[in-house]
Amino acid sequence: MEVKNCRKCGKMFNYIGGQQICPACKEAVEKKFQEVKEYVREHKAASMTQICEDCDVENKQVQQWVREERLVFSDESPIKLSCELCGTQIKTGRYCDKCKKETANNISAAGRRPDVAVSRDKKDASSHRMHTFHN
Repeated sequence: MEVKNCRKCGKMFNYIGGQQICPACKEAVEKKFQEVKEYVREHKAASMTQICEDCDVENKQVQQWVREERLVFSDESPIKLSCELCGTQIKTGRYCDKCKKETANNISAAGRRPDVAVSRDKKDASSHRMHTFHN
């Protein structure tokens, strides 16, 4: 375990992993998140500026919660997000469902070994065997 200074308040704390903020600041951030989440639920047509001003939270923090898919905007919200790959309008996150699925499939396919190569390897292995003939 290492000791680090909190990026928010500067206090020293035992760092285990994740964000480099102390437990007290993590708790404060989580309380603020719950406040913003409730505000967004009650004020569906609120703009990003209005959310930040009324909840006293930085735009950067709200954007992080949206990217993490912790905060979701309703259909009535004027806040429009775009998928980072295809540009489709989304309510939360960084990617639309289609792009997430395609990316997951591409990663999965890249990790698999092609069947053709396996069967070719078996053929090649059998052709390199030593054959002996008995009289």
